[in-house]
Amino acid sequence: MENSPLQVLTVPTAPYPDQRPGTSGLRKKVYVFQSRRNYLHNFIQSIFSSIDLRDRQGSTMVVGGDGRFFNPAAIEVIVQMAAANGVGRMIIGHHGILSTPAISCLIRKYKAIGGIVPTASHNPGGPDGDFGIKFNTANGGPAKEAVTSKIFQISRTIEEFAICPGLRVDLTTLGKQMFDLENKFKPFTVEIVDSVESYANLLRNIFDFAALKELLSGKNHIKIRIDAMHGVAGPYVRRIMCEELGCPVNSAINCVPLEDFGGQHPDPNPMYATDLVDSMKDGQYDFGAAFDGDGDRNMILGKRGFFVTPSDSVAVIADNIFCIPYFQHTGVRGFARSMPTSAALDRVAKATKIELYETPTGWKFFGNLMDAGMLSLCGEESFGTGGDHIREKDGLWAVLAWLSILATRKQSVEDILKDHWLKYGRNYFTRYDYENVDIDAACEMMEDLEIMISDKSFVKQRFAVEDKIYQVEKADNFEYTDPVDSTISRNQGLRIIFSDGSRIIYRLSGTGSDGATVRIYIDSYEKDRHNLAYHVMLAPLATIALKISQLHHRTGRSGPSLIT
Repeated sequence: MENSPLQVLTVPTAPYPDQRPGTSGLRKKVYVFQSRRNYLHNFIQSIFSSIDLRDRQGSTMVVGGDGRFFNPAAIEVIVQMAAANGVGRMIIGHHGILSTPAISCLIRKYKAIGGIVPTASHNPGGPDGDFGIKFNTANGGPAKEAVTSKIFQISRTIEEFAICPGLRVDLTTLGKQMFDLENKFKPFTVEIVDSVESYANLLRNIFDFAALKELLSGKNHIKIRIDAMHGVAGPYVRRIMCEELGCPVNSAINCVPLEDFGGQHPDPNPMYATDLVDSMKDGQYDFGAAFDGDGDRNMILGKRGFFVTPSDSVAVIADNIFCIPYFQHTGVRGFARSMPTSAALDRVAKATKIELYETPTGWKFFGNLMDAGMLSLCGEESFGTGGDHIREKDGLWAVLAWLSILATRKQSVEDILKDHWLKYGRNYFTRYDYENVDIDAACEMMEDLEIMISDKSFVKQRFAVEDKIYQVEKADNFEYTDPVDSTISRNQGLRIIFSDGSRIIYRLSGTGSDGATVRIYIDSYEKDRHNLAYHVMLAPLATIALKISQLHHRTGRSGPSLIT
């Protein structure tokens, strides 16, 4: 503890107009946080000011990030401002590192009022990359829209922030550090905790670790390849997969968190996780997985790089959910997917007579259902899968769920998928991302598109491409009424649903740091044709999607910047 009380200052500031949090917090280029005076301080103060002072006083908060560039500097500011804003205790991951799933776990374990997460998730890092701040509330999940709206409104009128600039925390040493602040009766406490252990213990109570250890290191063990993409998941993979479950150390690659993610884009999809994809091609590994920067997203591959779409992944886990001991004890309360995610999960829900919820994009909607005891398993097409053990998507949990299915069924990833398609039919699914599009052009295109599909004459229209004919059965701008609290979320994406169950979805994304991202989702359902090439099955709907929207003409873009 410091010898003399530390000074708390109130510093005048001026607001910025662009601090509206997206679905996953506030994300900007690093230079925005570094070069704009008090930009970070303003947003952090807006978070604290959104919490009632009576709830803040003496409370516990959790902090930890994905290790990207600017992470330590941001954590220092967060802690200094937390102390000055009445927070009593901060739980911080060792070296300032915590995966997003671990943050959710710790918020719930310590009954904290929330957590502040310095991360930009799957966005690039480094001095020229992205940085972000996300606020998770007391349930461990991302803040709901009412909270993020309140934070934004405060940020637009902020005049001052409170900070204790002399407070210095040692992030390298485990244990408690205590600080006397002027005008505070009790010392401010910082507790540096092991980044992995609490989360690992949670997983031990969900999965059969003995069965998983036999699968991964027993007499007839499978060979796996795990790529942490130099993100925060690395220490978790090494501790849980290698040390505890017995995977050879060399089966885990890129496990040292780096400020710039090794110069790579830490997004676990076939385009960016090339180290993993290349290493799987020759067939020496039976199972592969990759994680994103903050450890909440995952990609699953089978032998020779057999790709499991995230939409199929959650559907297969749902169909084999009792391979996971946790669900044998709790039962299954419901399934959910985000609206753009393929309808593969819907078919499992219908067959098992389990309630299916279709929500807007954003994990906070799943969290509300989980808090009400209505949801057990959910997923998003953007490589996110999770259960109700926390209130975030969880990459390592998804990998252990898949390995539990392999251990029980004793089949390959590919055979499990092919059995699934025989049983339910196949949803061929992809997403086209047009990134950094002019915002005005994107908004105008979406407005005109909505006018077109809202016209009564659009329903029943038929579109012919080669030998395929698609008839529109329904078209709308997706609106969600939360079954828990009846809040309504409008303008969540334009849907065109065809009579055969195929769909085209258009959305403007809120997770980028520059310009607008237009996303087109193609979901082509085939009941009997399971083994045709993706590009063959998706080409007709892709042609229709571009024709209807005139996207290339309206945005000046000749093609997507990313296909997943």
